[in-house]
Amino acid sequence: MKYNLICKKCGAVINNFAEWFENDQLCPECGSNYVEVKYDADYSTLPELYKGKPESFWHYFDFLPLEDKKNIVSFGEGAIPVEHWDFLDRFAKEKYGIDCKAYVYRNDLNGGTNTFKDVAASLAASLFKENGVKEYCLASSGNTATAYSKYLAKAGVKFDIFVPECVCKDTIDEIRSLGQNLVVCEGDYGAAKKVAANFHKEQKVMISAGNIDPIRVEAKKTMVFEFMRQLGKMPDVYVQAVAGGTGPIALDKGVREICGMYPEVKLPRMILVQQDTCDPMVQGWERAVKSNFADGYEKDYPVIDNPQTKVSILSAGNPGMYPLVAPIVRKSDGCFVRIKESQIADYARIAKNEKGVYFGPAGAVCFAGFYKALEEGRIRNGETVLINTGEGAARAKDFKAEVDAK
Repeated sequence: MKYNLICKKCGAVINNFAEWFENDQLCPECGSNYVEVKYDADYSTLPELYKGKPESFWHYFDFLPLEDKKNIVSFGEGAIPVEHWDFLDRFAKEKYGIDCKAYVYRNDLNGGTNTFKDVAASLAASLFKENGVKEYCLASSGNTATAYSKYLAKAGVKFDIFVPECVCKDTIDEIRSLGQNLVVCEGDYGAAKKVAANFHKEQKVMISAGNIDPIRVEAKKTMVFEFMRQLGKMPDVYVQAVAGGTGPIALDKGVREICGMYPEVKLPRMILVQQDTCDPMVQGWERAVKSNFADGYEKDYPVIDNPQTKVSILSAGNPGMYPLVAPIVRKSDGCFVRIKESQIADYARIAKNEKGVYFGPAGAVCFAGFYKALEEGRIRNGETVLINTGEGAARAKDFKAEVDAK
């Protein structure tokens, strides 16, 4: 058997995704929805894979939970450039006296929808094809909805999507153009999740397991392999905008999966970024720091009802994954930082002027986080910094126009 799933709560073994799907994505022993995939794989082959030139993240097929390559649904995602943006090095040196090397992980070049969500959508569509899943639903604040719409359409899976009313029109138009069923819900992302949960219960349609979904985690963990392939090592610092937190969870899982054989592969110091109009994780972290990480710190965070933010992709006011993400960030010796939403177009303009790259709003939040980390003294001499920008501006025409306005 190539893999199985292990319940993180009770240790029960689920044989494969077919069994996981049949049990409504819950542990048959304890009812938990939190599992991890474990492989019977030869990790000694990874260095040889690093020498190749992959067309997609499926280059790492042996370390992904699909049995047959004929079921792969792909648009060439995951094998995206890690680019050295040396103007960031110069800025760090000239402004703060810090010698560092800054790299950008170009999710805007993903072959599906130019977002960080494409790898998860590809793995989901492939698993659904392999296991005969015909219908699926989820709630999303934008990027996941778009990516899954495209990939599930290709796989012939009927897809119901529930989004909050703040999602931008460009995203809504693209999803509808793919022929899937989109429902715009009154209220915020939390309200959309409730509507999706009710739909799942009433219609008996399989629903996303959220940010701990093993499909999402397994797909995104391959960024560890890509960092090793392209950089020859793990970065010292990892910067990402965060709403739910699958990225940090996946990065941690990828490192834990291979560090037994490759002890030089270590978790980078995580700097997770939120905008000041929707920053519950940052506020939770500030409380934790103030309490010196008292017992239960990870459960002490605010809930922001109906956050008033223009960055719809980062509009999760109730950060249910914070209790999992915060300990990972602490383990990495990292932190959460806050940037001003009013300034993100200015930072996006820097990327446009220096590299001709247009970030979407969430990508710009991440990019701004690099500057904030420097300002707060969170990047050190000699470090390699990896900035994992989330998405391009293809579905954010108003934001792109704002960036172009000056």
